[in-house]
Amino acid sequence: MAEAVQRVRLVRGRSRSSPRPFRALVWTLPPLAGLALFFLYPLALVVQQSFRPDSGGTSVQPYADVFASEAFRQALWTTVWLALASTAGCLVLGFLLALVIAFVPFPGAKAVARFVDVFLSFPSFLITLALLFIYGGVGMANGAWTGLTGAAQGPFQFLNTPWGVLLAEITYFTPFVMRPLLAAFSQLDTAQLEAASSLGARAPRIVRQVILPEALPALAAGGSLVLVLCLSEFGIVLFTGAKGVTTLPMLVYSKAILESDYPGACVVAVVNVLISVGLYGLYRVVSRRAGA
Repeated sequence: MAEAVQRVRLVRGRSRSSPRPFRALVWTLPPLAGLALFFLYPLALVVQQSFRPDSGGTSVQPYADVFASEAFRQALWTTVWLALASTAGCLVLGFLLALVIAFVPFPGAKAVARFVDVFLSFPSFLITLALLFIYGGVGMANGAWTGLTGAAQGPFQFLNTPWGVLLAEITYFTPFVMRPLLAAFSQLDTAQLEAASSLGARAPRIVRQVILPEALPALAAGGSLVLVLCLSEFGIVLFTGAKGVTTLPMLVYSKAILESDYPGACVVAVVNVLISVGLYGLYRVVSRRAGA
């Protein structure tokens, strides 16, 4: 009798639980269909077009042509060194600013920390325009210089160079490093700082031996994200109008819009996507370990 009751309960449990996978599948299909339609399908078209030369057919000739061109190699090198230099600058500047906000008491520290969150929503071209208003050829800094000295032009003529792009990227992406650092600093046990200070350790030593080890996972996560974003940055390079600065996204724009070389543009886009996806995977691993 007991076995029969147990079998009935088991059958009822199966009948009740069987619709759950079906319901989960029903709820999963719409977002998967949307993802496939609006993201995977266009990406598949780009990959497909990269194997379709203008002469027709399917071939790897577009890849051979792009990889053999000096323009691609130069754009790849420019993209890599700008991304690495911007990431290094963001790590140093973001760490110093986060230290000041988190551990140096001053009026408005909480407001500044909240502004960092707001800053993350700003478009990159807005920061570039702000720098142009300040350091551009007819910006405020050059205008003040020419007004004081009577010179024909001001000394600030770097925004249309690689250094201008570097400054704009560091300015824009530094808050992406500060955000995880501020979160990590908020969880730091202040008793460690007080103990180190009571033992006579000065501020540089406390930062080096107590704060920095705790901040390394957040630095790694923020730096990985900045590196990924810098590799795909387009608006900053375009709005600065830097001469001779051609990154991979700019090369895609040039080949597709100016040269009408769509297979070549798709090849460069595929390379850029592969690099970005690979680094994004690294970012996810680092951020998971950091608890971000």
